[in-house]
Amino acid sequence: VPTLEIRTNPNTARRNILTEFSTFIFPLHNMLPQPSPDCDRCSVISGECPHYHYSCDDRGWGCGYRTIQTMASWLSFNQPLSVSHRHPPNLSEIQQTLVEIGDKPDAFLGSREWIGTFEASLVLDQLYDVPCRIVHVRYGKEIDQALKDVHDHFLIHGSPVMMGGNRDNSSKGILSVCTGKRGSYLLVMDPHYFGCPLDKKSAQSQGWVSWKAVGSLDQCSFYNLCLPLTAKK
Repeated sequence: VPTLEIRTNPNTARRNILTEFSTFIFPLHNMLPQPSPDCDRCSVISGECPHYHYSCDDRGWGCGYRTIQTMASWLSFNQPLSVSHRHPPNLSEIQQTLVEIGDKPDAFLGSREWIGTFEASLVLDQLYDVPCRIVHVRYGKEIDQALKDVHDHFLIHGSPVMMGGNRDNSSKGILSVCTGKRGSYLLVMDPHYFGCPLDKKSAQSQGWVSWKAVGSLDQCSFYNLCLPLTAKK
């Protein structure tokens, strides 16, 4: 039975711009039909994956942070205790981590600066001891060439993937990939939702977790994919 929970920053006394907010819906990606009847290969994440999304304080800049939280939460639910010994980092902790390892200056703390797949790889490596592979795609029109890597990743590691680009700079969580004769599709968990908690049916019907045709991506944007190299399934 799907369950719903809202998490907020426990330090409510600090009215900081960096709060924590998420909707947990288990398993959010299940029961969606395949995107096309001709799909001959579909690969999907293993286990449960929560949906972290905008709060009122990070709209417009926090999508990368929320996708990192989704990936970290997957580690907490699906990896051995030796890996998932800590809670998913809140936005302040993500920024603090990047400053401590020397990737960002002190002025980054408390800012609204965007972060992407590279920063995600640093945070997961530092906090969870999980290295990541970055797959770079020069143009959206070439992303089909990287889909074998995504298929193999889900088959071997099973962890969600983070995707971002330059012209298309909206962070996306990737939960599944399907390929067929008529094209390829990615199952995208969108962190840009803002509002009251949604149940699974509403999240799917409103498109916050939905299949996106690879051909619908910005053909002139480059894309980076962050693949957490978790323990083999």
